[in-house]
Parts: sequence; C-alpha cells; structure tokens
Amino acid sequence: MKIIHKISLITSILFFTISCVQDDDYSIPQSLGLEENQNLNILLTDIENGNADLISISDLKNLFVNGEVNEIQSNLVVKGYVSSSDFTGNFYKEFYMQDEVENPTSGIKISINQVDSYNQFNLGREVYIKLQGLFIGETNSGDGVIAIGGGSNQFGDEISEISENVASTIILRSSNSFTLVPLPLNLSDINDSHIGIFVSALSAQFSPGLDGLTYVDPDEDYDTQRDIESCVDSGTLKLETSAFSNFNDSLLPTNSSGSISGIITRDYFGDNRVMMLNSKEDVNFDNPRCDPLFADDFSSNNLNNWTTYSVEGDQEWETTPYGNPAPSAKMSGFSGGSNVNEDWLVTNQIDLSSLSTANLTFQSVVRYNGPALEVYASADYSGGDPNSDGSWSLLTANLDTDSSSWSSWTDSGNVDLSSYAGGNVYIAFKYTSTASASATYEIDNVLVAGE
Repeated sequence: MKIIHKISLITSILFFTISCVQDDDYSIPQSLGLEENQNLNILLTDIENGNADLISISDLKNLFVNGEVNEIQSNLVVKGYVSSSDFTGNFYKEFYMQDEVENPTSGIKISINQVDSYNQFNLGREVYIKLQGLFIGETNSGDGVIAIGGGSNQFGDEISEISENVASTIILRSSNSFTLVPLPLNLSDINDSHIGIFVSALSAQFSPGLDGLTYVDPDEDYDTQRDIESCVDSGTLKLETSAFSNFNDSLLPTNSSGSISGIITRDYFGDNRVMMLNSKEDVNFDNPRCDPLFADDFSSNNLNNWTTYSVEGDQEWETTPYGNPAPSAKMSGFSGGSNVNEDWLVTNQIDLSSLSTANLTFQSVVRYNGPALEVYASADYSGGDPNSDGSWSLLTANLDTDSSSWSSWTDSGNVDLSSYAGGNVYIAFKYTSTASASATYEIDNVLVAGE
C-alpha cells in the first residue's frame, strides 16, 4: 500500500509562489447571498492579511507526484475560472478550471460529488478553492490528468470526490463571471500542457469515413471517440462525447470544416488525448471540407502515389513492414556493406491551383550513419532524372537525427509551400549513400494541405 504524503510548504516557498501570481486583484466581489459572500470575504481578508496564501494553478500542479495522492496541509488557496460545464451532460461530477479568462497557461480538474454543478460553477465563473485538507492526484491512476479531490482510495494512488457538503464551504464563488476566450491552436500544437484549458482547434474537420454517424455510437454505453484532423498540417485529435450528453444522437457535421472549441483532457485510461465539448454549439464548421491535396501513410503497402528514380546504385525506395504506424517508405544503401547510391522518391503531381497557402508535413526516422536525407519541391518535373528534369528547390524540414533508434520518429514541422500555391508542385525525398556510410531512412504520413 502506498503512503499518502502530506504537503506543507515552508514560508520561503510560499513567498515565491505568491510573487508568481498573475492576477493580484483581490477586491471583494458583489453579494452572492449572505453566507456565501461572508465566507468569501473572510477568505479574501485572510489572503490580504497573509493568513492564507494564494497560489497559481501551475504551482498547485507542481505539487503532484506521479502515482501518489498527496494531502495538502498548508493554508493554500487557488483561484481560477471554470472552463467546463455539465449543462449538456457531457461532464459528470467534475469541472475544470483555468488560470486566465484569455490566453490561459494552465488548467486543473476538480472532482466533486455533485451533478448539475453548472448552476453554481457556470462557465467562466471566478472561483477560489481552499486547499487545506484536500488531496492532489489522479481520479484514475496513470491517466495523466491532475485533479483535486476530497480523499484517497485504499491504495493511496487515486483521489476520491469532494463531497457536496464540503464543497459548499471550500469552493467559493466570486460574483464575477466572464466570457472565456478559447485558446486558438492548430491541432498539431495541442499537447498535455493544455489539459483543463478551453481551446479552439483551428482549421479542423472530422476525418473521412464518419459520414452519417452521430457523436456517440448508439451501441456504446459510456463514451465514443471520433477523429478530428487538421486542414493545415498532420495534426489529429479525438473528440470524446458521453453517451449521457444531450447531443449524443446528433449527426456529426462531416461536410464542412472550421474551428471546434472544447476542453483538452485524456480518456479514462489515459491512452489518448481528447477534446470534450461543453456544447455542440462550439463546433463552428462554416467552411467547405479541406481534404488533403496529397496524403500517403503507405497503408496500401505500395508506392503508387510516387515516382521512384534511381540515379546510381542497385538499391531503391521500397515499402517496409515498419512505420509510424506500419508500413512506411524506406531507403537504404546497405547490402552486404555500404554502397554508393542516389535515389529519389517523388510524389505524383499535386494540384495547388485553388489555394493561396499550402504546407507539407511528414515524419522520418533514421538508423545508422550516412549522408542526411534531403527534401525538395518542383513545379515542373516530368518524370525523368531529377538532376536534369525540373527546377528543384531545397526545403527546410526537421529530420530525425538519432541514428541509434528505430523509435525516434520526428515530425517535419510545417514546411511552407505557399510559393507554389496557384499551380502544381512535386515533393521529392533525395537519398544518398557512399561506399563507407549508408543510413537507413523511413518516411511516413506525408501530407500536403492548404487553404
């Protein structure tokens, strides 16, 4: 059995924490009702007099220890703005809050034994939580979502809910409610630092193959995840919807694209990062679909979307039963030893005539030492030797450099192709090796998209 550790911060740490608070406006809010207003006034006075210490959500999350539940002993208070709502039934006995109304940097989950909490803790409500005697941990050990609860399970690795009676005395509302401004992000920029934050995924759409489906699979008893993809890069995210939400049987808007705003969290077991909606009205798809102009994850296990041209050497580009996920495109100049090679892998023609901007994204992994892979673009290739056919421009892309591992798949980043917008483009991967150095490169998830 794990021991429940207790947190007690020394005075110097508290002083440092207080100095990092972004919003030091502790003015007494307007009346919420006599008892609630009095409790908040007392708390704000304690903070002002130094009898309680206001800390940021970020500093509170720093108290979390992986795999453990910690009791907070010090007289600490955290302030935040409610970022989730159970009004539509998509959240249950929990709410999230973030540190700012606009441009938030940190969010946290509050586990509470209360339904319809939106009646008190409505979206955008400013709240103060007295942390002394509460616990910090995860509601499901290992799920990666830091939360505040009222106790611990018998193993000391999961928190339990704050009871409704206790919540009424320690989670204190200000009279201030704000309209939250969702944090605008491309899908590829969303990561675990955004858990608990109300974000807007830009230039997004539901993945192909979801036509005619609803937010929740009618055969699912609890949650359903639907894939969202980016219009501008290779970013993806799963939208998770509860079977108890009031929009569970609504059709997915699969014929359009735009922005979708919700709370970033992780699924029950922590396997996937997901977005959860406060309301389906936060899906603002008012543009046509933006299906990729070129996409190849090599799942067909062939190079039909490409031209392979071997300038020198017996080895050539091929598919391999490995990848991210498998399969992928592979090139190696090693065969019984290193060999001199120059081999090009060139996309079929990509039509950018209707676009004003475009980007290339892909992933790469390298093993063993040898000359670095190069990435090129051309508007006038016609299928011959790329050294004499077409005008090629070297592109700047992030490539894997860890030659000791097969698992160090590296995102290319957004490679700007906007100079080719309005016409056609070809993308090429140029591999070279020498008689003494022959790296093995794998390429996967090649995508060209734009607007």
